[in-house]
Amino acid sequence: MGSAGSDNGAAAGGAPAAVKVLIAGGFGVGKTTMVSSVSEVPPLRTEEYMTRASIGVDDLEGVADKATTTVALDFGRITVTPDLVVYLFGTPGQERFWFMWNDLVNGALGAVVLADTRRLETSFASIDFFESRGIPFVVGVNCFNGVRDRTADEIREALDLDPGVPLQLVDVRERHDARDLLLSLVEHLMTLQAPVPEPVG
Repeated sequence: MGSAGSDNGAAAGGAPAAVKVLIAGGFGVGKTTMVSSVSEVPPLRTEEYMTRASIGVDDLEGVADKATTTVALDFGRITVTPDLVVYLFGTPGQERFWFMWNDLVNGALGAVVLADTRRLETSFASIDFFESRGIPFVVGVNCFNGVRDRTADEIREALDLDPGVPLQLVDVRERHDARDLLLSLVEHLMTLQAPVPEPVG
């Protein structure tokens, strides 16, 4: 799998290839949590405490205990293999910050869309965003407190996902789950870049 800009040359000289990946999804689905749990460096976070000004603006249904919100981005880094470093950019979830997505997506090779079975509709905008721009993505269904009230097939149908889009049930608080989700994206990107075999005969 290649990377943008001068990273290909660096990789050939022994340095790992660098890949930019977005972590997206609706408000309160676990984007900041995923970046924090998997990053090998202290993550950069732009969380602010929610105030009375957010009343009637941010939909807190299903996340009534949420006290902070990302107002710009989250940033982290993980070395997936000795040859591959992934830079993670968590997007803000509230609709009033979506204008930033067009800047954050520049240079991204793929994305992880997080979903919450309690509020699947909050993931539609992220899925539409990446589909409309032809950016490969995988879906991670964040199973809060280990609750798995729907099967993967039921969730895939509810989200109207293309059969080729990988989907995993995860708990992004667990580092190994978050890492496996990123590995799923890397494998998905490699599959999409693999040459299509020519028909025989």
